[in-house]
Amino acid sequence: MKTQNELNRWTVCKECAGRGKKKQRIRKSVKIRYEKALEEFKNSDQKGPFPVRPHAHLLPCSICSGSGLIASKDFPTPDYEKFPQVAIIGGGIGGVALAVACLHRGIPFTLYERDESFSARSQGYGLTLQQASKAIDGFGIFRLDTGVVSTRHLVHTPDGKVVGEWGMRKWMENNTRNDSKRSNVHIARQSLRSVLLNQLAGTDCIKWGYQLTGFKENKDGETDLTFLVNGKTVQEKADIVVGADGIRSAVRSHLIGDEISPLRYLGCIVILGICPLSVLENSNHHLLDSATVFQTANGNERIYVMPYDADSVMWQLSFPMSEEDAKALSEKGSKALKKEAILRTPWHAPIPEILIATDDNLISGYPVYDRDLLSSESFAHAASATLIGDAAHPMSPFKGQGANQALLDALSLAREIYRKCSTGANWREKGIRENVLNDFETEMLERSAVKVKDSAAAAEFLHSEIALYEGNEPRGKVLKRRES
Repeated sequence: MKTQNELNRWTVCKECAGRGKKKQRIRKSVKIRYEKALEEFKNSDQKGPFPVRPHAHLLPCSICSGSGLIASKDFPTPDYEKFPQVAIIGGGIGGVALAVACLHRGIPFTLYERDESFSARSQGYGLTLQQASKAIDGFGIFRLDTGVVSTRHLVHTPDGKVVGEWGMRKWMENNTRNDSKRSNVHIARQSLRSVLLNQLAGTDCIKWGYQLTGFKENKDGETDLTFLVNGKTVQEKADIVVGADGIRSAVRSHLIGDEISPLRYLGCIVILGICPLSVLENSNHHLLDSATVFQTANGNERIYVMPYDADSVMWQLSFPMSEEDAKALSEKGSKALKKEAILRTPWHAPIPEILIATDDNLISGYPVYDRDLLSSESFAHAASATLIGDAAHPMSPFKGQGANQALLDALSLAREIYRKCSTGANWREKGIRENVLNDFETEMLERSAVKVKDSAAAAEFLHSEIALYEGNEPRGKVLKRRES
């Protein structure tokens, strides 16, 4: 039974070919009904609507419980004949997740990260696994020991009046927690990254200190990559190049150019901090029960507080500001950011206490950017290279979708490579773009587009009167209802 992350060795479930789902057999009666309707349509001079062909429903695979993976004594041996060699540029959440997904499927890969080590640079604050809370099984992660499940979400005015509440607790008959539901799992970004990297331990597939300087396809159909390593130029080869290197992606810049989809300022700044509960005098406050998320707004400033882990909270304060002023404030450093945050939020408990108690070293801030959406045509000249995560579709942090979409991108790409190449199809003759990348990008761009748009909209409406709307629902639903 797959219940422990210590069992880090997994391989593809043959029953569902790693998809996690199987097509349900179409009942004979449904087939007969369709064939009869089709015949009647033909005999009626094709009047009326064309009969809809029945499609097999996808159901979770009973063998792997929907993960697409089964326990194995060892990692699958990379199959260099069957699969393309994948070069992953960037060792953040998306890049490491793709590496793990390739590892479990026997897809050869190398992960290149410009940092010298795992801990060389901060990898952000906390994140909330929403859609990805179920997809995380596809990476062989069946338990997140440091993850915290929230069961209540509250919205307040500055004086503490509750104007919105939702979550499992509101609709349950009692206040018992139901951790079996894998939704809204809060975890430190670096903790999740560590869990993923642990699965790569013992392999030689990670190259730290490799800064990409360029790449181009050679006459053999492979891609030559150039890296700067300890001041020296190093050459590498791959069949697929995947840019997982963030909003200022070097891969994206090389493929598409920054002028096609430049950084777009969303009109606000974000200040972030992490506060251990142990430093608070009133750590027993009902909003600090490690299962509650709350936000408070006044129509201009908005603060969002969520569990970071079982013993601390993360806060995110945001407000409109010119790009020039936002850059200047963020450059002043953590002390200035903390001072600004405290001045703007003399609100209900425990907000002032949290901000005052937060150590300067655990505070940062930045202007919020995204980019215009890409299209499939954007990759027309990309040959054997593609993008995932923020490199493909950066978005504001206000919907908590960045990491979720990166994880879904990684799993989708690995599954697409396995599905298209494991059957013996000659991708070398057909080309990896036509055989794999076009379909992956179509799905990725369609799935992420709505998240990018919603995140950009949230940057505006969360700092408006909509944030103060009285109703037990997310503020984005209020906006959509008004627009309709």
